[in-house]
Amino acid sequence: MSQEIELKLALPPRTAAALRRHPLLAAAVRLGPSRLLNNTYYDTPALDLKAHKVAVRTRQQGRTWLQTVKCAAVSSGGLSQRPEWEQPYSGSFDFSRVDAPDTARLLARHGASLVPVFTTRFRRETHRHAPREGVSILMMIDTGSIEATRADGETRTDTISELELELEQGTPLDLLELACELARDLPLMPSDLSKAERGYRLFLQQELTPLRAEPSAVRAEQNVIDAFRTLALSCLRQWQANAAGAARSHDPDFIHQLRVSQRRLRSLLKAFAPALPPEFVGEWNVRLRDNTARFGDARDLDVLHTELLEPVRPEGLAEADGMARLLHVAADARASARREAEHNLDPAEQGRLMLEFSAALLRLPTGPLAAAADLRTFARLRMARLRKRGRRQFDAAAALEPTRLHALRIGFKQLRYGIEFFAPLFPAKATARYTADLTRAQGDLGFLQDVDIARGRLAAWAGEDAGLRAAAAFLLGWHAPTYARLRRRVLHDCEPLLWGKTPW
Repeated sequence: MSQEIELKLALPPRTAAALRRHPLLAAAVRLGPSRLLNNTYYDTPALDLKAHKVAVRTRQQGRTWLQTVKCAAVSSGGLSQRPEWEQPYSGSFDFSRVDAPDTARLLARHGASLVPVFTTRFRRETHRHAPREGVSILMMIDTGSIEATRADGETRTDTISELELELEQGTPLDLLELACELARDLPLMPSDLSKAERGYRLFLQQELTPLRAEPSAVRAEQNVIDAFRTLALSCLRQWQANAAGAARSHDPDFIHQLRVSQRRLRSLLKAFAPALPPEFVGEWNVRLRDNTARFGDARDLDVLHTELLEPVRPEGLAEADGMARLLHVAADARASARREAEHNLDPAEQGRLMLEFSAALLRLPTGPLAAAADLRTFARLRMARLRKRGRRQFDAAAALEPTRLHALRIGFKQLRYGIEFFAPLFPAKATARYTADLTRAQGDLGFLQDVDIARGRLAAWAGEDAGLRAAAAFLLGWHAPTYARLRRRVLHDCEPLLWGKTPW
């Protein structure tokens, strides 16, 4: 068994020539001519291998045939490490060299029923980057296509255009530093989707869907820096998947989940700040804040539409012309904000940020204090601090002034992110109840904030137009009872979360 460590970077086809002219590639040793690789991936008709995250592939390279078995690995920022077994292929599968017991049993059980599922055909150009002793990285440019034919005869294809950096000698940080250098000049987006995963998506006709935050995977035995890195890489996966999806789809939830990933990362930086270098926290808090700001208006207008405009039923109650014109103005503003968000979603800039953040994560030192700190104790102290800040925000919101209520909402959001980050360290049932109560309180505060923002937007859109002002008043009046009810009770409902019993 070998352990493959690689970094996959998506490359727009039109920039492949620029990559070949890049000084780093020009200085690397070219390893022979480009080669055409024909690959066929196999699985059972029920896709049992896919269900266990195992891939079986044959590869024709000239007159040479190879058989490869790969197991999936968690990938973040395009960087992945996975076990693989490669050997000559003579026309029938031989899995005797697979020495991972679970994988060997799976292949023994299903080996006789494997059938072709999809193919990849691409040309590979390979260079070796060896900048200093002890570091050797293969730079492989792959261009071609993936093709999947279903049982009903329908064939679907997708383009392959990517740069793979495979570690021969050195560390994963060496891969990321090379990628960062290339990304300063080229539009490279780290990709966690292997060719096998993309082939299965084609075969199953699965479109990309927005990726929500993963459950926390921290473990009590981890030191504080390793726990931070685990959580940050999880946020990075959410960021990367939704940036890639937003570049290919108009579904607004991709942008929303991208923003969530940035907010979670900033909350994570604050939660772990005492254990992190101050310059790291300061730099990335600013860079992530600025990145989030690119997309803010689009999400706010989506919320205005779905939460406040869509539920209203004005038929027979509001003047039709004014209402129609106001809804038209709102729809135009929403569409304009979406176009601006999509324009601001520069995949090259997102790729650079992700790669630089990934490299910064690997450079983080583990000092003696962080290594010695008990993670549960650290989590309790940080959660207590978040709750103490929430109490101050609660006291400041006593007069129910909108900006103070908004600050309290942000405090509850950070408290919720904190309990989600540290959830595996606390009792599961109590944590789930506390998280649900936090989410409900945050939702109530969020509704009040949405109405307060909507009031300002509607007034600006209406101006001195009597018909638009009447329609705006009707829309706000529709939500007034809910707004008044929540406003009366919101502090009462929030108080137990800040002074009552907690899971920690």
